[in-house]
Amino acid sequence: MGTQPDLLYTEEEDALRAAVRDLLRDHCDPAGVIVRTESDAPHDLELWKALSHGMGLAGLLVPEARGGQGATHREAAVVLEELGRAVAPVPYLTSVVVATEAVLACEADDLLAELASGRTIGALAVALHVAPGGAYKVVRHENGTLHGELTAIADAAVADVLLVPADDGGLYAVDASTATVTPQVSLDLTRPLAKVVLDGAPGRRLGDAGPAVRRALRAGAGLLASGQLGLAEWALTETVRYLKERKQFNRPVGGFQALKHRLAQLWLELVNLRAAARNAADALATRSDDTDVAVAVAQAYAAPVAVHAAEEALQLHGGIGMTWEHPVHLYLKRAKADALAYGTAGGHRAALADLIDLPAP
Repeated sequence: MGTQPDLLYTEEEDALRAAVRDLLRDHCDPAGVIVRTESDAPHDLELWKALSHGMGLAGLLVPEARGGQGATHREAAVVLEELGRAVAPVPYLTSVVVATEAVLACEADDLLAELASGRTIGALAVALHVAPGGAYKVVRHENGTLHGELTAIADAAVADVLLVPADDGGLYAVDASTATVTPQVSLDLTRPLAKVVLDGAPGRRLGDAGPAVRRALRAGAGLLASGQLGLAEWALTETVRYLKERKQFNRPVGGFQALKHRLAQLWLELVNLRAAARNAADALATRSDDTDVAVAVAQAYAAPVAVHAAEEALQLHGGIGMTWEHPVHLYLKRAKADALAYGTAGGHRAALADLIDLPAP
């Protein structure tokens, strides 16, 4: 029997949370995010610089010997909780987790150090909906150049380097300026998708695409649950606050028993989601033999809870919740988009059944 993981937050993790939350309070207010989503540049690169340069949070997953901070997925998960709580439009999950994990699987320390510093933003050129171990599109490799079209690439619009899987089994680093990146319509306005067209773009082979992509998508799926947790926590906290202030029949709406029951149910779901998300982050951090199971459990549970929390927030905010000015629509769109990212809940349940050898009914 292995030792049971300690899923409680450490003092260091609590301090990290407080620092990130303070930064987001000052630089990522809901009204500002809404304004940004209406512009041609939804990403907040000033906030990205504050997180990556100012706080040094871009290299959490990179060992110190390879140019990073030498922390773990647990610390990255805490940052993602706060970014989810603020629906922050920064490429943290896509660059700091997914792209960095892909490069960690290869021997490319120069690029790794660039990603860890935050000076370079990376994007794995695999569609956002692809689950760990799932099939993905590759481009054609020909005499050191790459040719092909890839769609639904998250945060490609701000990437400096694209990590592109090719038909020869290699993963290639491509300077984003040599590709044609076109925005696609995406439901989540804070994590935009793009089409990437490569027409003879030069690429540098980093290593084998198969294990690198699998490792990257597994970490992405596992830590996405922490972002979904932060989102759901915001939804519950804001809804409780609103229902304490809003009055009907001369009494706070939150005093009505039917609404208390709905909020209590949501709180229970959140407690379970925190346990599942923390377990996935800890399994990734410790390289546990049960990491695949932990990630599948977290993703099977996280998406329905995050969507439910955002839907309840919208409904219980009444008329104001239906307006563009109130940020709850950003949270609902993010929750719905997250439900498809790195595999659906149903897909993860099927993967979990296979992992634990549970036959289908």
